[in-house]
Amino acid sequence: MSTFLRGTAILIIAAFLSECVEFLVNMQLAKELKEEGMGLYMSAMPVVFLIFILASLELPISISKYIAEHKRDTHLSLLKHALRLGLLSTIFFIIMVGVAAAIPSAFSRFPAHTHWLLFALVPIAAFSSIARGYFMGIQQMSKIAISNFLRKFAQLGLLVAIFQLFDSSLETSLLIALGALIGSELIVFLYLFSFFLIQVRVLKTQSHEILSSKQARQKLMAVSVPTVGLRIFQSFVNAVQPFLIQLTLVRSGFTSLAATEHFGMLMGVAMSIGFFPAFIAHSLMVALIPNVSDAFARSDSAKLHALLRQSMWLTMLYGTVSVFVMYMFSGQLASLFFSSPSAAYYLKMLWPCFLFHFFIIPLQAYLIGAGLIKDAFLHSIWANSITFAAVFVFGSMPGLNMEGVILGMNAGAVLQALLHYFTVCKRIGVRTWLVAGKMP
Repeated sequence: MSTFLRGTAILIIAAFLSECVEFLVNMQLAKELKEEGMGLYMSAMPVVFLIFILASLELPISISKYIAEHKRDTHLSLLKHALRLGLLSTIFFIIMVGVAAAIPSAFSRFPAHTHWLLFALVPIAAFSSIARGYFMGIQQMSKIAISNFLRKFAQLGLLVAIFQLFDSSLETSLLIALGALIGSELIVFLYLFSFFLIQVRVLKTQSHEILSSKQARQKLMAVSVPTVGLRIFQSFVNAVQPFLIQLTLVRSGFTSLAATEHFGMLMGVAMSIGFFPAFIAHSLMVALIPNVSDAFARSDSAKLHALLRQSMWLTMLYGTVSVFVMYMFSGQLASLFFSSPSAAYYLKMLWPCFLFHFFIIPLQAYLIGAGLIKDAFLHSIWANSITFAAVFVFGSMPGLNMEGVILGMNAGAVLQALLHYFTVCKRIGVRTWLVAGKMP
């Protein structure tokens, strides 16, 4: 348990420092790109993230789960197969990016030569994910923490250095911003993969068992495919949500301009502030997956129960403090962006969404570790379907409008957290109030 807590603490500290650097990165981007450039940059981010998700095949999760569950003598063989899979992924998605680049309208909104940056991103994503998954699996969280901080620090350093050297047009500045993002990923890849190669050499000196290609693919893809599906579905939800909320507000009587402004206050101010503490939840997720996978593979009920209690109590502690501070100081926090009573009110109203979201992330790690990824996917589908329906129905009511939208968002977060929690409790044999029972 000390390994879990120590690893979590390291990840949380690094994540907090990374969030601070991320704030400086956004300040630098806003200074150089201005409003129009930032809009184009943020429009490009979903494309970059989608390519990263697809090219990586979510191998960090599947590899870390396998490494934690299985004996060391099978690790080398699995990693060799993972490297081959990474090579195939690289070839396939480079071809896909090339096909997209050949379509005139595909990258028309982005600067010229953006597709070359995406070509570079594909192998970086594919192979850095393998190294990341291995170090997560053997619970060397310090390397994961350093890589997370290094990414943001490198991005900031590249942005400052290049923008200081060159006075560029908007198109060139946008290309520089995207290049700095992918350049930081390259630096992280070099850092992780160099240590990964050292570990592979050590494994080669030890006795090892050979896995067939079929065995390795089944082990990896059984986790990767539903996890990638979950991430793609979430990306789809994030893409649809702005249109749904603005359409709903227009139906309730808002003008198009007013709907856009209120959506901006909701997502750009309230949600940005509310989800800031989620870096702790993501750190918990990274630390939980290998620990839960290992304990579940060994049917170690005591460790599974202890991990759940610790993660839930830690989440309750920082979550309640966070939402209390947001509720009490909503006006001051919202004014850091711009003075708006509406944004402060939305921040207050959204506290259930934030609090239960903090629980969803570590519980999802538990579902992955316990082999219930499909359940996590189905829970996400159900919760987001209910959210969209509630947002549309309640938000369309003239007497509710934004309050109805927020009501729907809160309901979806509560539902997903409860679905995750009761499924985890049933799987590991814990009663609702974290009292030990029997594993099924």
